Amino acid sequence: MAEMQGLMERLERAVGRLELLSAASHLSPGDCGEMNGVNGGVAPSVEAFDKLMKSMVAEFLKKSRTLAGDVETQAEMVHSAFQAQRAFLLMASQYQQPQENDVAALLKPISEKIQEIQTFRERNRGSAMFNHLSAVSESIPALGWIAVSPKPGPYVKEMNDAATFYTNRVLKDYKHSDLRHVDWVKSYLNIWSELQAYIKEHHTMGLTWSKTGPVASTTAALSALSLGPGLPPPPPPPPPGPPPLFENEGRKEESSPSRSALFAQLNQGEAITKGLRHVTDEQKIYKNPSLRAQGGQTPSPTKSHSPGPKSPQSRSPQKHAPVFELEGKKWRVEYQEDKNDLVISETELKQVAYIFKCNKSTLQMKGKINSITIDNCTKFGLVFDNVVGIVEVINSKDIQMQVMGRVPTISINKTEGCHIYLSEDALDCEIVSAKSSEMNILIPQDGDYREFPVPEQFKTAWDGSKLVTEPAEIMA
Repeated sequence: MAEMQGLMERLERAVGRLELLSAASHLSPGDCGEMNGVNGGVAPSVEAFDKLMKSMVAEFLKKSRTLAGDVETQAEMVHSAFQAQRAFLLMASQYQQPQENDVAALLKPISEKIQEIQTFRERNRGSAMFNHLSAVSESIPALGWIAVSPKPGPYVKEMNDAATFYTNRVLKDYKHSDLRHVDWVKSYLNIWSELQAYIKEHHTMGLTWSKTGPVASTTAALSALSLGPGLPPPPPPPPPGPPPLFENEGRKEESSPSRSALFAQLNQGEAITKGLRHVTDEQKIYKNPSLRAQGGQTPSPTKSHSPGPKSPQSRSPQKHAPVFELEGKKWRVEYQEDKNDLVISETELKQVAYIFKCNKSTLQMKGKINSITIDNCTKFGLVFDNVVGIVEVINSKDIQMQVMGRVPTISINKTEGCHIYLSEDALDCEIVSAKSSEMNILIPQDGDYREFPVPEQFKTAWDGSKLVTEPAEIMA
């Protein structure tokens, strides 16, 4: 069976090569003919996507190259992801919609590009351009709109909003010092705005497939997905054609002994059952309770079972070495597990703290610091004196925070469970929350703390001139 599978794979590769050779020899780039039901032209929806790539994506790539470094590297990945999407749209304009299983296989090149971009961000957390990388990483899943139905446009907008969270940080850091970063933010957000407009015009209720032509499959669409922008997809090979050329042409394959033995046994007909071993009552699970307790496995009386190679176990999550260090002006506290004695006693006003993937740990920060960020932490406690900028909690769960001095702003985003203990001096603190739940603010009163929940549900009404939003009243 393994040899038959290998033979089929070689046949598919040969067909793909013949399709490419046939397209190169019979069609020119401007040929818009039709063969075997597949239109060789470019659909208007694909032409519109090409304009988006030549304008918005190209402009983003240009602005990223001016910043160079990690930003440029990631931008090249984004460009490659858009090229993969363009190939998919070209295929969809030539073929009818396949079954869901085939669609998932056809989407694999795009999903791999998205994963590559997100992995690049995770591997470069110490980058000076981390906010730039995060803006792209958090929003690049917008390319998955082709699998959203109906109305994929709002999905792209949601991903665009995720990017805005980080692009606002970029603007805050560079709007008065380096306008190249401001231009970079505008060029990137313009991509998703234009993509929403493109979807609204050409794929309002979901990806539009061709109504004619063959049904798309991984084999039929192989050449269409491998072509770059500007070339029409090659047609299926015209019959009759020469036999496919294999890499090992001229070498006659001899049928293996295992395959011959298989066919010999199949040709026995009814006699094939004569080789089956009789199972006694002692070996039947339903008649022997002791076998059920053992999982139903009995040794064969005729064969000794030697232990075979163990199946590869799923790889356990990679463990990272804990980090607790001052890197330039940034305190890095990362991958701490069950540590309740973490203390940073020497801080400066220009320093910032970044706390990442800490679990069941507590950190105390003394003195005055510029800002603190808690990212992807679980059951983490933070006690600090004074922060002159902002304290941010992102993508975390079960966070407890106590302010001993002052802090002007606390931001909570995509977090489940956050309890904030304010001091008497920090009662004027502004708390900004988005996409979070189970948030409570504890206010000091009469030597104790009184808990106040942060609203999670809101109601919006039109008052005749504008929308008015206020917390919804939930009756206990």
